[in-house]
Amino acid sequence: MIKAIPLLLALAGTVSMVPAARAQDAEAGHKKAAMCIGCHGILGYRASFPEVHKVPMIAGQNAKYLENALTEYKKGERKHPTMKAIAASLSEKDIADLAAYYETLGSGSVKTVAAAPAPSTAVEALLTKGNCASCHGADFNKPIDASYPRLAGQYADYLYVALKAYQIEGNPRIGRGNAIMVGQVGAFTHAELKTLANYIGSLPGSMATVPQAKFR
Repeated sequence: MIKAIPLLLALAGTVSMVPAARAQDAEAGHKKAAMCIGCHGILGYRASFPEVHKVPMIAGQNAKYLENALTEYKKGERKHPTMKAIAASLSEKDIADLAAYYETLGSGSVKTVAAAPAPSTAVEALLTKGNCASCHGADFNKPIDASYPRLAGQYADYLYVALKAYQIEGNPRIGRGNAIMVGQVGAFTHAELKTLANYIGSLPGSMATVPQAKFR
């Protein structure tokens, strides 16, 4: 999307170039994930900031995207008090290991992804306006590059919050600074963003929330 699709998520694909996480780092990431499972390892867990929404599913998400996202939180390009504090405590190696781990987490149990249903005329018009498929893929589950997120099946309320974050300026606690997404999301109303989020969230996807024991 060059201009639009990193619009979705929450998405939000980061274009910054960060070395891709290596699969062999996944086991190391498993050992470092204790700080993550309190939110991302609980089915249906909801955050209350900046509004109530389910925390995103990250098991099965592209490692390169996860690595970029954590790096953006660490640098302050994405603003969120909790995520910034967590990311600030991580080294580049930690971030790569965690990203590799979550990409592979639950992969053995992921169901075959069905074909996405056709969008309504109204939704199709919004998708065309945002040129979303050009980055995130026609089914929103196989983006054209791993630096963009998988979006299909992601929690709609999270997608909506994430998209709105690109419209926020000058707030030290919330907002996202990706230039492509900022420019694209600015062309949509909140009602339109919610419609997009609801549609994308309804699609069959390969991400999941995988319950994990806090103590192991």
